[in-house]
Amino acid sequence: MLNLKLTTDAWWVKMVVEGNISEILTDHAYCEQKAASTAISLIVLYPQHVELVEKMADLAKEEMSHFQMVHDIIRKRGFKLGKERKDDYVLELMAYLKRQGKSKAEVLADKLLLCAMIEARSCERFKVLSENINDEELAAFYYNLMKSEARHYTMFIKLAKKLCPEVKVDEKWAELVDFEAGVIAKRGLRETVHG
Repeated sequence: MLNLKLTTDAWWVKMVVEGNISEILTDHAYCEQKAASTAISLIVLYPQHVELVEKMADLAKEEMSHFQMVHDIIRKRGFKLGKERKDDYVLELMAYLKRQGKSKAEVLADKLLLCAMIEARSCERFKVLSENINDEELAAFYYNLMKSEARHYTMFIKLAKKLCPEVKVDEKWAELVDFEAGVIAKRGLRETVHG
């Protein structure tokens, strides 16, 4: 369903995540907070698109509820929310999409496809976590979140097609999938959701 070109190996969970669970939880919490912030930013930038505003308002609430769930797990396990770090994965995708000479529709399509890609990769990583982590609570937690991320991914793709009919969304998505494969190939060694 996600059509990503490169999948995450199970060893990522064993080698990177399990020994650094407080780090991955902190990074995950901030990913949820950033997703909520992005949804709010899209409302501010595109208030004329009623459907986008409604879906982003719902998404912002859902993402903040996910943040709260992750934060609850952090506290329950005796950890504290650490400092936010930049997400090099997202920054690299953003830099790729910031090419000059685009129409307003192309810019909106790019923003929506970037969100779709982040949700798709998060979904894929949560699936790997749910299937391979040696922690029943977190396995169930990430399985449930995986389903949410899949729903968000499809929502962003559908919005791009609906709100930007003059843009060849499928072609842009295929190009982004190809580029993302090269980006994710350099990752998998850090205790972050996209690292």
